[in-house]
Amino acid sequence: MSVVIGIDLGTSTTEAAVYRDGRPELIKNFLNEVITPSVVGIDDSGNWVIGERARAQYLLSPENTALEIKRKIGTGETISLGKRKYTPVELSAKILEYVRHYVSEALGEEVTRAVISVPAYFNDTQRTETMLAGRMAGFQVERILNEPTAAALSYGLSHMEEESHVLIYDLGGGTFDVTLLEMFDGVLEVKASSGDNQLGGKDFDQRLVDYLVEKVKKKSGIDLKGNLSAMVRIRDEAEKCKKVLSEADTYQVILPMLAERKGTPVGLEETITRTEFEKMTRDLLDRTHQPLDVVFGDSQISVDDVDHIILVGGSTRMPMVEKDIEDYLQKKPQKSLNPDFAVAEGAAIQGGIIFGNIDEEEGLIMTDVNPYTLGVRVFDGLTTDRMSVVIPRNVTIPTKREEIYSTSADYQTEANIEVYQGESDIATSNHFLGEFVIGGIPSARAGKETIRVQFAYDQNGILDVKAVIASTGKSASIQINMMDAAYKGKHMGGREDFEDYDEDYDKERIDVSHWKESPIAGRFRTVLRRAEKELKRMEDEVFWIGELEDAIYKLKAAIVREDMDKAVLCEEDLLDILEDLKS
Repeated sequence: MSVVIGIDLGTSTTEAAVYRDGRPELIKNFLNEVITPSVVGIDDSGNWVIGERARAQYLLSPENTALEIKRKIGTGETISLGKRKYTPVELSAKILEYVRHYVSEALGEEVTRAVISVPAYFNDTQRTETMLAGRMAGFQVERILNEPTAAALSYGLSHMEEESHVLIYDLGGGTFDVTLLEMFDGVLEVKASSGDNQLGGKDFDQRLVDYLVEKVKKKSGIDLKGNLSAMVRIRDEAEKCKKVLSEADTYQVILPMLAERKGTPVGLEETITRTEFEKMTRDLLDRTHQPLDVVFGDSQISVDDVDHIILVGGSTRMPMVEKDIEDYLQKKPQKSLNPDFAVAEGAAIQGGIIFGNIDEEEGLIMTDVNPYTLGVRVFDGLTTDRMSVVIPRNVTIPTKREEIYSTSADYQTEANIEVYQGESDIATSNHFLGEFVIGGIPSARAGKETIRVQFAYDQNGILDVKAVIASTGKSASIQINMMDAAYKGKHMGGREDFEDYDEDYDKERIDVSHWKESPIAGRFRTVLRRAEKELKRMEDEVFWIGELEDAIYKLKAAIVREDMDKAVLCEEDLLDILEDLKS
């Protein structure tokens, strides 16, 4: 059996790691980088491009490139690339297929087994579709692992003897999770999880985008929202601005050619301060407070009992995040893990446990919780659409629970058991999981016969639901595999079974050579890295920042188009700027 790797399939970036020689080790991709942008595109020749090449293409051909795919997982939406629509599952599978190939090459063996992480607050459909993407990419998905739990594994591996309560605060590119764990004698026991699947660094970027677009509109009268090319450049600049403001107090936005008005170029020059940025995103940070309250309430553990607050996710690099946590919880968080890599490393540790290269005698036992309430639809005397809870959210799994119900109609001889997942009191507002019918109920007046409904939920995502007629012992049941995509055909482009879906996907598998670094890209990689390193160093040299960014952009554009002559000229311009900066 092949080694089991860990994959952090993120909104912004994707990382993979393997556990060997007693520790998790990040794996480099075809460009010799451990971070792969979670971006997918189709180039002019019809080839799939993944990662850094796709991100560079996005600046030139946004209509043929997709990013932030993870946010659409489980929504049933499609994503257009050129003239064709793709599901988020298909595009996520392209990223994972890229991972499978570069990992196999790096490790020198065919890798087909993986643990893939997801936000703790992902629902059943989102988890199912992530697993399906992994299967389509050629992986046997051994486990779908909650991201904060993965980070806790990364922390726990080097703190085996510690007895403490640990709060994992995970603010990534597109999602937010918070999980509270108890550690003792090598055991990691999840006490509670909560989060927001639509809150992440991209939302902070969007506030800057909206601000800059409004500035252009006020100064020139032009609304750029319908200008795809201009919006791509503004979004790219907004992300740079956010990152710089994590280190510096100000950032100078310089975008000289965004549009034209009556033949006159329209650009943007705007200084943004860290204070302004924090003010325009204050409400986004406030949204992290409610999940924190839920975790402390559900776990019945007070903030005073928390020994460590661990920051995970690239967005926690923003200084205001750390300050907000300290202000809200009156406790200072710590940066004992690399926020970008902790989840991938933790997933690799879980892979090591599954593969067997972490000895049981070493300890490191993990329990988890179900993040959403599980229950059935019942009649409560007023409505037939009431959600009756069988397993509350944040109960440690594996677990077994049961509730007793009475017949709701006179002479009722059968009952339909509908299973739902979610927090609404209205059953059909929650996520429908499955249903079955139990017959043979003795004919009697309403309320005279009772039915025991039993739920058994395990760590592998299997929910067994059984209904037993109390007076006769007759039973009926259903097994719901939370990891089985077959019953969610509508999220597979309308196809009803995995095999048909996978067969269609196989027809479009791509030549791995198109993923590897092209000769032209390799030719200019050194100068680009040098220029980007210089750009990060610059803070107050406003003129040179704009010049350098423009030169880098032009060189990348030539590389994406594979125009060697143009790239050589752009390289000369870039080297001239770098030489001028020295003097």
